Amino acid sequence: MNTECFEAVVVGAGFGGIGAAIQLKRLGYDNLVILDREADLGGTWHVNRYPGVAVDIPSTTYSYWFEPNPYWSRLFAPGAELKRYAEHVADKYDVRRHMRFNQIVEGARWDEDARMWQVALAGGQALTTRLLITATGFLSQPRIPVIRGIDSFDGTVIHTAAWDDDYSFAGRRVGVIGTGASAVQLIPELANQVADLTVYQRTPIHTVPKIDFAIPAGIQWLFARLPLAQRLFRWMTDTFFELITVTAVYYRQFRRLGVDGGDLAMVHRFVSVRDAELRRKLTPDYDFGCKRPTWSNDYYSAFTKPHVHLRTNPIERIEPDGVVTADGHKDVIDALVLATGFDLWDANFPAIEVIGRRGRNLGKWWRENRFQAYQGVSVPCFPNFLNLVSPYAFSGLSFFNTIEYQMRHLDRLLGEVKRRGATTFEVTEDANARFLDRMTQLLGDSVFRWGNCATSRSYYFNHSGEATLLRPTSTRNAVHEASTFPLHDYTIA
Repeated sequence: MNTECFEAVVVGAGFGGIGAAIQLKRLGYDNLVILDREADLGGTWHVNRYPGVAVDIPSTTYSYWFEPNPYWSRLFAPGAELKRYAEHVADKYDVRRHMRFNQIVEGARWDEDARMWQVALAGGQALTTRLLITATGFLSQPRIPVIRGIDSFDGTVIHTAAWDDDYSFAGRRVGVIGTGASAVQLIPELANQVADLTVYQRTPIHTVPKIDFAIPAGIQWLFARLPLAQRLFRWMTDTFFELITVTAVYYRQFRRLGVDGGDLAMVHRFVSVRDAELRRKLTPDYDFGCKRPTWSNDYYSAFTKPHVHLRTNPIERIEPDGVVTADGHKDVIDALVLATGFDLWDANFPAIEVIGRRGRNLGKWWRENRFQAYQGVSVPCFPNFLNLVSPYAFSGLSFFNTIEYQMRHLDRLLGEVKRRGATTFEVTEDANARFLDRMTQLLGDSVFRWGNCATSRSYYFNHSGEATLLRPTSTRNAVHEASTFPLHDYTIA
């Protein structure tokens, strides 16, 4: 069996992988391949097709800075538009031809003698590459809840990340497990379709009003012909969401703003839900910012409809025809929707097995030595490897903030590698340790240390209780450091 050899292998054809490929091509890499387990590009915007799916960041901010889209239909664009945007960018920057779909990457191992990565695919195929970049997304491994009897349910079970477009909910009795960001979008939509809807809530969520509106054709025309106008509008949306980020990251200094966010959600609940007991059940007992903020104008009010029921007792078991809660109550249902999010820390860090120098297993090493990565991309003992889904990688609330600073990091690092005529790079242990110490210290000012987050069950926290998903700095700092980090933080040879 012949082994294909590449200059670069990118795992993941979502926005992160597309951005990485664009940067690689700018640097002169053309012998590259982008592998994705799905049947098409787009990552989460290809997989998630549930009713109501949309961005929870204004579309002007949730897009590449270098490729603005003047034709968003709404301020918060629906998911289908994000998929089309991904296709447009992939075609315009000529990266689609490098993509291979239905390719399951099982793992990668560094070959010290060959100074290459050996990448194993399902089915026994293997690739070799000088450079390996993993861009598998933070929310890519659906979490299936462990509930007694779930496999015995005779009805239809659908996860929000594996939506069944052919199933009709009209007139059905439906149960939804989960009240996170996906559920906030989905529940109002299902409430308008089904005969009976029961929502099983483990943790209530702060939800604030969503200032959303259709973008008129005239404004789209203006943005297309006067890009500066869209840049100005983006500056406003960027600034607003950066303020929210700063409130969480520098919570000790800006605690009042965090309290204001919680107060806004409280007022929203009061206006939407007049029943005091129902409102109490929907009220979180943790601080605003401990979990990712959610935006909706009709989530709370959906629970006031007579055919929508909120259950706050834990699920005891699932029977063939329904769900039984700990208080003995049983709801007979036809379909069960799992809005249970993603298996972030167990299955996503990393999403594939990666073995570096001296046999270091990345997942095992992270779990035994704390989750850490220099500038959110590099790990010692893993030469020529950039993991774009690392601890401390996520900057700001828009994933595109993360993509853009990582593209700058690639440009600075790989540009220097090429300038020197080198073949390998690896972050030093000292640089990684210094970065980890600084991130740990900065977390001391965040809502995750100063706020009441104990009951939030936030995916920001790993199993050790450290909030190592988000980079505890401003987005501006992340972008600046990606362009100016000391090159001697890497060993380049």
